[in-house]
Amino acid sequence: MHKSSHSRSSGHRIHLPTLVATAALLLCAGGAQAQSPAPQAGGTINIGAVLPLTGPSATVGEDIRRGVMMGVDKVNEQGGVLGKKLHVIVEDSGNNPTSALSAARKLANVDKVPAVMGEYSSSITLPMAQYLVKEGVTHMNIGSSSIKVKTLGDTAFNLIGLEDAGNKYAAKDMHAMGKRNVAVIAPNNAYGQGVAEGFKKEFEALGGKVATELLYTGGQSTYRRELQQLSRSKPDAYLYTAYGQESAVINREASELGLRDVPWYAYIMSMSVSDTPADIAQGQIGMELGSVKGDLGKAYSEAFTKKFNGPFKTAFNGYAYDAVLMLAAAMNKAGGATSADVQKGLKQVSADGFVGVTGPIKFDAGRQRIDPPYDMLKYDAGKLIAR
Repeated sequence: MHKSSHSRSSGHRIHLPTLVATAALLLCAGGAQAQSPAPQAGGTINIGAVLPLTGPSATVGEDIRRGVMMGVDKVNEQGGVLGKKLHVIVEDSGNNPTSALSAARKLANVDKVPAVMGEYSSSITLPMAQYLVKEGVTHMNIGSSSIKVKTLGDTAFNLIGLEDAGNKYAAKDMHAMGKRNVAVIAPNNAYGQGVAEGFKKEFEALGGKVATELLYTGGQSTYRRELQQLSRSKPDAYLYTAYGQESAVINREASELGLRDVPWYAYIMSMSVSDTPADIAQGQIGMELGSVKGDLGKAYSEAFTKKFNGPFKTAFNGYAYDAVLMLAAAMNKAGGATSADVQKGLKQVSADGFVGVTGPIKFDAGRQRIDPPYDMLKYDAGKLIAR
């Protein structure tokens, strides 16, 4: 097993403007809008987000940011929060844990926001969220699947399925496809370790075998050595999970090495193919956090496509949108905008039965989403479709 630290680039901070929706459905039409100065504090209520807008997950981070923007539009279209406009201060983590922690400190101590969404990578989210919980700030997880999210503390809430549920789902899916000898490659961080170890446990409990398990070092220009090592076990399928730009290298080199003669199964598929050219991603299969659901999800998807001249690239987008709406609803429900108000309101909104674009959202006693959705997908003709 190959283990080493996952290198990250440094980040910088940007502010997300408050956008006021003008369309009748969800928000105004047209392309992505340029940045503008933050609104005056007296007329707004601020919350925060830390996202990877630069670095290997920048494509995913930007997609999540657009979901946040959509949520802000919707909230303000519906009257805002406590009679004021909602504004989200977005900080760029640069896919770096130190930058993310600095951003969290700024949001908590300078901007004094009551709630922060993000980050994305579990190895970055966990220390950032631990700091926020220590400071009494509400943390909303919208992108990290490490099982350690469950242990963050009383001010942390989680909207997505974690690796325990995801590993079981992926193992059952691959076993049902008749795969019995699988090679696994994942990033060497909290997220990747959880996927590799958890999938192996679940798959082998079903009678399958993980022939090779490899954790890769992030930020490399090539992964040929790792891929050749994987191929020596002659698997009947590969399970991989990787961040957008790193995944693009892995997918391209796997194709060049002739390793696509057997199926490649992508764990969190939208992340794993977000930066991979369509001709290389063609035919891949995998699983994904459940994307938008029902009439609300359909309307959101149509509005997003109209606004940004194309569909969203990841399932995380909808979770960001739902997080913004839930946080706004929580403050309105509690009648206040402190972190304690947010936490009280989130529990009340959950108990009342919140329905978002990702489906019904209800928290258990540990503030984890009950029955988070998953989808089985394949990549065909340039897009992800159900299979």
